[in-house]
Amino acid sequence: MEYLLRDDSPFSEEQWGKIDELVVKVATQQLVGRRILPVYGPLGAGIQSINLDTVSYKEEGEMDLFGDSDTCEISADKRRFVAIPMIYKDLSISWRDVETSKRLRTPLDLSTVAAAAAACSKKEDYLIFNGSNKFGYPGLLTVEGRQVVDKSDWREDENPFNDVAKGIEKLIEEGVYGPYGLVTSPDLYVQMQRLQESTGLLEFTRVKELVDGNVFQSPVLPENTAVLVAIGPQNMDLVIGQDMITGYIGPEQLNHKMRVLETLVLRIKRPEAIVTFE
Repeated sequence: MEYLLRDDSPFSEEQWGKIDELVVKVATQQLVGRRILPVYGPLGAGIQSINLDTVSYKEEGEMDLFGDSDTCEISADKRRFVAIPMIYKDLSISWRDVETSKRLRTPLDLSTVAAAAAACSKKEDYLIFNGSNKFGYPGLLTVEGRQVVDKSDWREDENPFNDVAKGIEKLIEEGVYGPYGLVTSPDLYVQMQRLQESTGLLEFTRVKELVDGNVFQSPVLPENTAVLVAIGPQNMDLVIGQDMITGYIGPEQLNHKMRVLETLVLRIKRPEAIVTFE
């Protein structure tokens, strides 16, 4: 990975190992989209584009005795190629901190690295859920062809459970089966943390049972919004070129400038496998 210019940095191999470990830890804690999306890759930092197929198919398989009946083949209806954008955040580590670490043999303070990894994680989830108008990429909440449920007030009665159940019914009607994943805005996540009088259970617990426990929240979702997806690479995936990693840019005013970066793009192959609650 010569493009990361790590050999030009003042950091030891052990310190780079700590940096990589911290970036992975922060990303794992904060990323939400990857918890419901299959990952395709990593393909490598040099891969700059990927095919994006739209797939629709007859759900049922064929059955006969000799395998000579005509069948409806599964294939891409449409194919286009899209660029894989880069998400990044620059940071700086003080040269004095580096010298102190060397002289006293104390751990190097990597808080700026953690902050940059957190910023990239938030940007990745924003791209997944909201898309990018700048690049013309749709997100799970904005893609054309998705299904929509008119959301009721999740602060009352069994409305969260009933709305999610309606969403699953819509998916099944389109021949889109589970497993499913639900991501909500923080306010809706909190609204589900209440006892349902008729059952003695948290509304959140009942909703989790509908989607096999795959309920998450993300601050990148607009207030009062949720999205239900059918998890599976036949429906959508997240293409990773270069997974999140840190490179060295060079000295600037004696301090050490670095960059946390990744390259990725969301591929939505079956928009009807997505239900938004709006």
